[in-house]
Amino acid sequence: MQNAPSFPGVSSQQRVAPLGQTRNKVALNPGHSLMDWIRLTKSGRDMTGLKGRLIEVTEEELKRHKTRNDCWTCIRGMVYNISAYMDFHPGGEGELMRIAGIDGTDLFDQVHRWVNYESMLKECLVGRMMVKASTVIKGLAPPPLVVLEPKVAPIPSKVNRPQYDWIQTDDAVNIVIYTKQKIPSSGCSVVDLQVNILRIEILLENWSYLLHWSKTDMWIKLFIQTVNLVGKVNVHLRKTVNARWTQLGQPLQSHDSFILSKDRELFYRDCMLVSKKEVTHCTWLFCFRLPPGACMQIPVGRHVYLKASVQGCAVVKPYTPVDQVLMPQTPPSTQGSSDIYLMIKVYPDGVFTPHLNNLDIGAPLSVSSPEGAFTLHSLSDVTHLYLLAAGTGFTPMARLLHLALQELSSIRKTKLMFFNRQEKDILWHSELEQICAEDARFQVEYVLSEPSASWTGRRGHVDVSKLQDFLQRPGDSKCLVCVCGPTGFAELTVQLVKQQGFSEEEMYVFQG
Repeated sequence: MQNAPSFPGVSSQQRVAPLGQTRNKVALNPGHSLMDWIRLTKSGRDMTGLKGRLIEVTEEELKRHKTRNDCWTCIRGMVYNISAYMDFHPGGEGELMRIAGIDGTDLFDQVHRWVNYESMLKECLVGRMMVKASTVIKGLAPPPLVVLEPKVAPIPSKVNRPQYDWIQTDDAVNIVIYTKQKIPSSGCSVVDLQVNILRIEILLENWSYLLHWSKTDMWIKLFIQTVNLVGKVNVHLRKTVNARWTQLGQPLQSHDSFILSKDRELFYRDCMLVSKKEVTHCTWLFCFRLPPGACMQIPVGRHVYLKASVQGCAVVKPYTPVDQVLMPQTPPSTQGSSDIYLMIKVYPDGVFTPHLNNLDIGAPLSVSSPEGAFTLHSLSDVTHLYLLAAGTGFTPMARLLHLALQELSSIRKTKLMFFNRQEKDILWHSELEQICAEDARFQVEYVLSEPSASWTGRRGHVDVSKLQDFLQRPGDSKCLVCVCGPTGFAELTVQLVKQQGFSEEEMYVFQG
């Protein structure tokens, strides 16, 4: 288990991305890929101009370095010389120049999605950004320099703060968390137990409640039970030594805290690859098993981050978990799961997915706790659910589709328009056809950009005419349109959906 520096960082807009906000890319010159950047940082070149020294940087000093060839910026209290990275940045030089000579944390969070900047820019680190804690009073010694901490949003009065209690016998402990709200069937608990550390995170809509203890004579044999209707989570543990305790343990950092999920640092644990199954010619269903003592309930629409070291550089990518099959016949376990299934397309010329595809069964990989801004509140009173997906942008739609058809009786119609290049690229094709045949409330339309001559379905790309036919709004309906796919697809689709008269409140864009 590990809790490495968080990415995306706390308060990152990548963790609560506004509707339609996607990342712009530019064509990079040959020799300027991510792998080329990794090679350059390992070449021994002095990337900072300081010959290996780390310095404390004042605001005045930072402002002096704001040109193309002498460009410093500050991200979360650390200053980097990003001059050498200009030609390697997928977003282009202009985007980097927006943060030249200033604290670029906010802009960085708004436009980047998967970049693990601490690893990517570690050879560009100039030092720590220092700011004065308060104004110096004349005649007194200057105050110490401190690093600014991220702001934490206040809890609105309408949001109920969870509470916990615990009871014990000589050989067991039961921790009870009262969420004060109904818990979705997919659950809300993420529990990690290792040696003498217990971490319990409860995910409630956009909020995170954390319990965190250490204890030397710790517990074993973790067992979780969720009572969904009354909003209660029971965490049952066996003691290693029979005894009565006066306290659960020593509270650790952020214990008993209730904050927005986006303000919580990501927590990673080392999982193990236990299986890999081919879905299409280029897409695989990977199964990762949590370590002993860990349990994860993943809310619908949330993603996790996978983190791996590729040629010495930490690379992080988000993926949305799916179920083992498209339409599970059994309801989600109230005890959570020890396995995480991820449907991932392998790109031969990529950086991360070839590494992932080459992992041996039994190999470890770091997996974060669930993240994302989607909540089931978005589906309140919805009668017509429209899903627009391209390629593996289908993955967040899979569990959403299951939820709509199996649990949400208010949804009268669910329609999926699925964009791919060729018929062989369609994920879970036969399963989707089977659902169509068995449930009149579901309809799927496939659109292929490179169809064979025998293809009788829709052809081309997303456009106005296709959406006019697909997006229907009956007079008594409440609609939600969900979009996920590559950047260009998502941006264009959002514009076209708006042209059909749908408001931002009637759309949700999963970040692809």
